[in-house]
Amino acid sequence: MDGLGRRILVAAFDGWNDAGEAASSAISHLRELAEYEPVFSVDPELYFDYQYTRPHIETDGEGRRSLRWPETTILRPKDPPPGPELWLLTGVEPARAWQAFAGELIDVALREDVTGFVSLGSMMSDVPHTRPISIFSGSDNEMIRTTLELERSTYEGPVGILSVLGTGADAVGIPAASLWASVPHYVAGHTPSPKATLALLERLGELTGATIPTGDLVTQAAAWEASIDAAAADDEEMTEYIRQLERTRDTWDSPEASGDAIAQEFERYLRRGGEGPSKPGRDDPPRR
Repeated sequence: MDGLGRRILVAAFDGWNDAGEAASSAISHLRELAEYEPVFSVDPELYFDYQYTRPHIETDGEGRRSLRWPETTILRPKDPPPGPELWLLTGVEPARAWQAFAGELIDVALREDVTGFVSLGSMMSDVPHTRPISIFSGSDNEMIRTTLELERSTYEGPVGILSVLGTGADAVGIPAASLWASVPHYVAGHTPSPKATLALLERLGELTGATIPTGDLVTQAAAWEASIDAAAADDEEMTEYIRQLERTRDTWDSPEASGDAIAQEFERYLRRGGEGPSKPGRDDPPRR
């Protein structure tokens, strides 16, 4: 908590930042733990392309129909806890005017005396579902890296809106950190991934000092893993592929090799543009 202060804005966005819906599900879980109220929402006309992010029509309990437009909103807890306050930033990655979009949100964060910024993301990776979910914990802020023992990414290349917001927050004196979960790329049919959501929330609690009840996420994570076990049981090629990933992961986790492995995987993901493994190779599962 020392590094990020007491009022921490936690951000997650739908889209390529959200493999297995792990990051957006983490925000949804936090919203269910307490009552939140909106502080600010961007004007959707300025930032979203409705051909790609379409409005939804909905019917309420009395039969009235209305349109729900894409949004990005900052939320605050109605009854702040005595310890760290987790404010939430959630919505859709903008299609245009990213600098103006980030500027609006950071201005609100300054106005509301936000003291820290944590972005949540999830990426498709060459990792096995049978091992603990890897979390890349990083920051470009030297003080935060030292205080919270985080990594520094050396990646150069295209980024998502989370990086734009984190850079902008740091520039105005709001220290920023990022947490990225590695989701097995072969589990696309088993979305959402509660095991990755659970890993993000546990790491967020460690980073911020906030107490985050996990509810039934542990049970959901076990059921998710069991469902993939069952799907792979009748596929010898998939089973062997998972074993290969397990051997690689166990090598990563060995004391002599653990240092930069997760950071390297994170940077490989960004270089691929958030698309998961680029194309099948000899160690990839067969495409059916």
